[in-house]
Amino acid sequence: MSDMLRLALVYGSVREGRFCDIVARWAASEVERRAEFALDPIDPADDWPAIDAALFRSRLDAADGAIVVTPEYNHSYPGPLKMLIDAAGREWHAKPVAFVSYGGVSGGLRAVEHLRSVLAELHAVTIRDTVSFANAWELFGRNGRPIDQFGPAQAMRTMLDQLAWWARTLKAGREASAYGRAA
Repeated sequence: MSDMLRLALVYGSVREGRFCDIVARWAASEVERRAEFALDPIDPADDWPAIDAALFRSRLDAADGAIVVTPEYNHSYPGPLKMLIDAAGREWHAKPVAFVSYGGVSGGLRAVEHLRSVLAELHAVTIRDTVSFANAWELFGRNGRPIDQFGPAQAMRTMLDQLAWWARTLKAGREASAYGRAA
């Protein structure tokens, strides 16, 4: 069993001019500080409106876990993210999923709550602690980094510590016994 954990970083928005690029780049830079992770950014805007479902499934299948960077649109997550999530099935099984959310006053947490129930149905394990940015466009400087360097970085460390534990544990479980027999 390799010590390196492969993480899919899933962009949750395809809107032109989206803020997701800024938040996802920050999240990627924080993940890349950690030697135990190899990151695979998955941006559905690259192929939108078509989704290469087979490519997404193979990339998700290769991952030991995922981070979803999601905005909150109308008290939930974006429709294109739902399409991307639904493009896979067993590839989500017994894998941890963490969230970095952003939006208005709620910081995207209502989107995260909806995502938790969808991913539970897909037999994924969602990480309790999240990183969220309320009124995100006011919290990032021109350099693409949060103005408050400490708070978001600390929240990200906590979330990544939990994600690493779950990814290692579930990876070992999947290697010991195929999850499909339990599903």
